[in-house]
Amino acid sequence: MAEKKSTNYNKRRWAVPSKRAKSYAEERRSKVHQHGPKEGKELTDYEAGMRSGYLQCQSDHSGIYKFKKALGEGKTVSEAREISQSRGKKK
Repeated sequence: MAEKKSTNYNKRRWAVPSKRAKSYAEERRSKVHQHGPKEGKELTDYEAGMRSGYLQCQSDHSGIYKFKKALGEGKTVSEAREISQSRGKKK
């Protein structure tokens, strides 16, 4: 049997918090503008890239929030980092 490798690819960098981020993710999946004057027109590569950058920025802000919240609850730095990078909500 193959051993299960522990890699950095199994960890989520952070989680996504924003309503706009949800809309941008839907637009990227459908590859079509869903709001504004370009509604119904196809996304260009540049516009899709801008949405990707926005989504990454939002996920970074969410992770920092979770990290600082965990530190405020008395967790160690390594525990807080683990919480902020985990998939889904920590119980």
